[in-house]
Amino acid sequence: MTDTHFREILGDIQLTKKDSDGIHTIAVIGLGVMGQGIAQTVATAGIEVIAVEKSEKRLSHQLKSLDESLDNEIHRWTMTKSEKRAILSRIKGKTDLTDISTIPVVIEAVDENFELKKKLFHDLDTMCGPNTILVSNTSTLNLSKLAASTKRADKVIGMHFLNPVPKVPLVELVRGMKTSDETFIAIKKLAQRLGKTPIEVFEYPGFVTTRIIIPLLNEAMYILMEGVATADSIDTAMRLGYEFRYGPLELADIMGLDEVLAWMDSLFHELGEAKYRPCPLLRQMVRKGKIGKKMGEGFFKYDDHGKRIIE
Repeated sequence: MTDTHFREILGDIQLTKKDSDGIHTIAVIGLGVMGQGIAQTVATAGIEVIAVEKSEKRLSHQLKSLDESLDNEIHRWTMTKSEKRAILSRIKGKTDLTDISTIPVVIEAVDENFELKKKLFHDLDTMCGPNTILVSNTSTLNLSKLAASTKRADKVIGMHFLNPVPKVPLVELVRGMKTSDETFIAIKKLAQRLGKTPIEVFEYPGFVTTRIIIPLLNEAMYILMEGVATADSIDTAMRLGYEFRYGPLELADIMGLDEVLAWMDSLFHELGEAKYRPCPLLRQMVRKGKIGKKMGEGFFKYDDHGKRIIE
C-alpha cells in the first residue's frame, strides 16, 4: 500500500474525521506473550498485521509459539481450524522496521524497559510518516517521557491490554500530557473495532488496573511466604470468597512472574510506597526461572496446553 493511498484514507491528519474502519494494516513490534495476543486480536478483527521482531530466529520462534497457542484454542473447542488459518493469513512477520514506515498505527509491545522503548519511539518517529500514531502497551512506564523522544507527542498514546489479550474485553487508553483529542478518538474507535471496552486513563504510574492488582498479588505472595496458607488455599479463598475468576497466585502465573516483578519494581521506584516493594519470594522464583504459565511452572504447574495441573 502506497503513502498516497494512506493519505487518502487518513486525510490531512484530520483525525476527527477518520473512522477506524479506514485502518487496514497495523504494525505490532515485539511478539512476546502480549505482542502475540495483540497481533491475534487485531487479525481476528479483520485487520492486517505486520509483526516485527529483532531477528529471524526470534521471529520464527514467536510465530511458532502463536501457531501452537491457536492450536490450543482449537483443542479447547474455542476456535476452528478455518478461523486459525484466517488469523495467521493476516499476520506477516518482519525484522526490519523500515517495512512499517507507511503503516498508520504502530503498537509496541517490547519488554517493559524504559530505555528500550524510548529508543524505539525515537527510531519510529524518524522513519514513520507524520500521520502515524505511535502506541505503547506499557503498563507502568511514563508515557509522556516516551513521547518526548519524538516530535509527535500529540500522536503518542497508550493502549494497555491485559493478558490474555484475545479474551479480556478491557483496554486502558492512556493519555500522555500532550496526547490530542483527535488521537484519543481515533484509537478509541480502533479499540471498539477490536471488540474491547476502552476506558480513558490519565497518565499516572500503574494507571488503573496495574496499580490496583499489584498490591493484591504482592500480599498473596507474602501470605504464602509467611506460611499462613498454601498457594491453593490462598487462591481458593479469593475465588470463592470474592468471586474472582482466578486466585491471585494463579493470576500472577498467567501474567508472568518476571513481568509482575518488573511492574512492582517500576511502581516502587516511581511511587516509593512499601505496598509495591516486591515480595522476596517473587524475586527468588524469578531467579529460579519459575516464571509462571509460559514456562510450565510458577506458583502452580501447567501442562503443555497451559492448563493448570491439580496435584
